[in-house]
Amino acid sequence: MNFMLKVGGALALAAVLTAPALAQSRLVAPGLSTTGTYMDYMRTVYARAAGADLVQVPLSGFDKNYELTALAAESWEQSEDGLTWTFKLRDGLVWSDGEPLKASDYIFSLQQAATSGYDFAWYWDTAASIANWKEVTDGTADVSTLGIKAVDDHTITVTTVTPKPYLPSVVSLWYPTPKHQFDKVGEDWSTNVDTIVASGPFKVQSWEKSNNTVVLEKNESYTGPWQAQVDEVEIDSSLGLPEVGLPAFLAGEADISNLNAGQIPVMRQRMPDNLRQDAVFAVSYISFDLDSPPFDNVDVRRAFYYAVNRDELTSTVLRDLAAPAGSILAPGYPGYNAEMAAKAVFDPQKAKDFMTAAGYPDGKGFPEVEIWFREEGGANGAILPPTAQYLQAQFKEILGITMNIKIMPGKDWMEGLLARKNNLYIAPYGYDYLDPSNFFGIFYNGGRHNYHVAEYDALVAQADSNPVWEERLKLYAQAEQVMIDQGMIVPLVHPLTTSVISDAIGGDATVPNENGYTPFGAFSYMYTHITKN
Repeated sequence: MNFMLKVGGALALAAVLTAPALAQSRLVAPGLSTTGTYMDYMRTVYARAAGADLVQVPLSGFDKNYELTALAAESWEQSEDGLTWTFKLRDGLVWSDGEPLKASDYIFSLQQAATSGYDFAWYWDTAASIANWKEVTDGTADVSTLGIKAVDDHTITVTTVTPKPYLPSVVSLWYPTPKHQFDKVGEDWSTNVDTIVASGPFKVQSWEKSNNTVVLEKNESYTGPWQAQVDEVEIDSSLGLPEVGLPAFLAGEADISNLNAGQIPVMRQRMPDNLRQDAVFAVSYISFDLDSPPFDNVDVRRAFYYAVNRDELTSTVLRDLAAPAGSILAPGYPGYNAEMAAKAVFDPQKAKDFMTAAGYPDGKGFPEVEIWFREEGGANGAILPPTAQYLQAQFKEILGITMNIKIMPGKDWMEGLLARKNNLYIAPYGYDYLDPSNFFGIFYNGGRHNYHVAEYDALVAQADSNPVWEERLKLYAQAEQVMIDQGMIVPLVHPLTTSVISDAIGGDATVPNENGYTPFGAFSYMYTHITKN
């Protein structure tokens, strides 16, 4: 049955009017920016074009219940010493030009990432711990010494510095690069529609940077899991703005729209059965410079921890945009510990007592401080400014201190954080792969915040390398207790997104999962598991 899922207003209408007589089924939805230079996840993550996640197939992925799923790799196993993983590719996988997809394409993609200034290179050192990765990226070792190897066309081995029992989750972000096309065209193979070859469920039909759209079409050559249920996907990044998306939806020109705080109650009353909520699996938290006064005093940091009324912040200020964060892990995330999260209670008297113990009774003598946060789009863009303002008032009332606010471009904020130019930040962080190590790792042995808390580092190192899930969780719980005791961070909120969908669309992607969430943010799963009646 042919059908059309319309999102994108006049652009989508124009596409319909000029389509062939046998119209293609089309899913068009808001997505990432389409103006990135490369349609290649392994060339750039933060500046990639929308659709890169769909035209390339990773070794593994996560389904709607956040369960790890074999994609390009049909199986994997870990060696007895825990340091070597062997991944077996599925038979019959090919590029859209008919060339076989080989293990060497995956090896080549990581070799390129290690030597081309990849903006996600840290991931393969910190998360994957690939042998010699740091030495290669530092330029002190040849790329051929990386701990990765194509044993044959269907077999990949990965050697790590330390045991990584969760490596199959990490490789959910390992995409192949078509070496045969690279050898022909060079690194620009992924910049032009005519030279892009696909390994995933879709291939690029058109890419119009000037009007914010990418059109992908079903890759008939793709034989792996998660095959497309629609013939075309049009990604219109302008529809990511609810102010644009919802009017298109209400006019019958869109079947999916993100909603902002003001739109949610309206649409909840108007179409309650059509709203879908997505756990972004992220956290916004306060971080400190642990070596800089006044935050080198653990009692000050603990005072901040107990001075935040997270329930009030999320129920009144942020309304439906976030859930209270008692932990760095969100409810539903693998390893979430409700008992640990419950310890993050709002206790004004305890906060005052800690300030007194630190030598600042009622805030007397406490220096004026400034909290920095970055400009953002999406869920965090709506959350961070009102959160900062709420904290400013809360800390003034409860702690008796003056905290100024500074909003900065993302690049400047990150540079300031890494160079420790300030001592107080609101820091957002979203998951890269679904394992507790992803979040605990950002505070490990320097990590994102130059934290070096020996007890915490030792516990996280043990948890990361332990192959027994239950034992890992106990170790992470102990590490989180150290985090609380040392006041390393103040967890604030977990962002949520809400969308409204048309009655005309369906499929597994539109059905809430066991946690009540519809993972629209997981584009690979969403776009391959959605249909239209």
